[in-house]
Amino acid sequence: MRAVRSISTFLILALMLSAASPALAQGRAGTLISAEPIVETPGGMQAWKVRYWTLLGDGRPVQATGIVAAPREAIPAQPRNVLAWTHGTWGVVSKCAPSLSPNFWNATPGLEAVRSGYVVVAPDYPGLGSDGVHPFLVGVDTGRSVLDAVRAARSIPGAAAGSRYAVWGESQGGHAALWTGQISARYAPELQLVGVAAAAPPTDLAQNLRQSANKSVRTFFTAYIGYTWNQRYHASLAPFGGAQSQGILKRLAQNNCIELNSKPKLGTILGVATLQSRWKTLDLGRIEPWASLAHRNSPTTHDFGVPLLIAQNPKDDLVAPAVTLAHSKALCRSGARLKYITISGPGHATSAKDSATETLSWIQDRFAGRPAPSDCRRL
Repeated sequence: MRAVRSISTFLILALMLSAASPALAQGRAGTLISAEPIVETPGGMQAWKVRYWTLLGDGRPVQATGIVAAPREAIPAQPRNVLAWTHGTWGVVSKCAPSLSPNFWNATPGLEAVRSGYVVVAPDYPGLGSDGVHPFLVGVDTGRSVLDAVRAARSIPGAAAGSRYAVWGESQGGHAALWTGQISARYAPELQLVGVAAAAPPTDLAQNLRQSANKSVRTFFTAYIGYTWNQRYHASLAPFGGAQSQGILKRLAQNNCIELNSKPKLGTILGVATLQSRWKTLDLGRIEPWASLAHRNSPTTHDFGVPLLIAQNPKDDLVAPAVTLAHSKALCRSGARLKYITISGPGHATSAKDSATETLSWIQDRFAGRPAPSDCRRL
């Protein structure tokens, strides 16, 4: 009887611990789950495919994936500085993860920093390469996944990643970079953020949807927002039309990863054309809960105490240059130190590449502790 009672007591305690402490079973945010060495990498570089725990804005722990790259050389006496690279849009379903693509090495401008001795942490964001919903342009979810990737990288001995880091992102990743900076002090106070660089970042999301010049691409990205925010927030798809329009929206999101130098499929072209004609008067910034969600997920215009760099091409037909400039001016009015780069290049798709030299030099200066320049008076 005593043995039976002991076993019963043990089972009850185990169940109570499991129910009261899900973190015990699911892992603390920033905990590295696995780091698989990648065999084929560019010269002078070593890399790992990583899986780690992160915490969504609603408190749910989820697994996320990414790639960590570091110089292929002896571990230095001092920990290496870290650059978190936040990627632009590759898609909104798991198969579209950058870490799963053979184009990752060619399509990731941030990897250039490895040649300067940095560890580059390139998170996929939740729902890309992992189960669950991808929080497309959802600020807190994405920012936390970036910070937790930096935390996780520090558990890879061969990377020798330190606690000092900068973040640089492009397009969707520019939005992610700004959000990472915005929440870093309270979410990951043990890390030291030296600067945030954002190329062509979506800022005021409702205004960007209104002012984006390329109507076809705007329609495609509206489908991405509708699909993911419906899943993430359970927002009704009724504003997007009836069952047929909603079906097209879902198929565009589920079946289309954005691939380097690829042409859209005929079905995609027809689907976008159909929705474009049906969504001529659709303005999510005037429809609830979509308007409130867009406002909630737009980066702050208040100074969050970190040097900023924003780069924008005036010929960008996806992220409206006027919206980016207005956001930059608002940051300046709040007291931010902001460097503003006007990009010369073909357009949106190469924003980070076209501003890489100046951005990486600015990042190097932030790690060196040099005074941060400001273009606010000029703006």
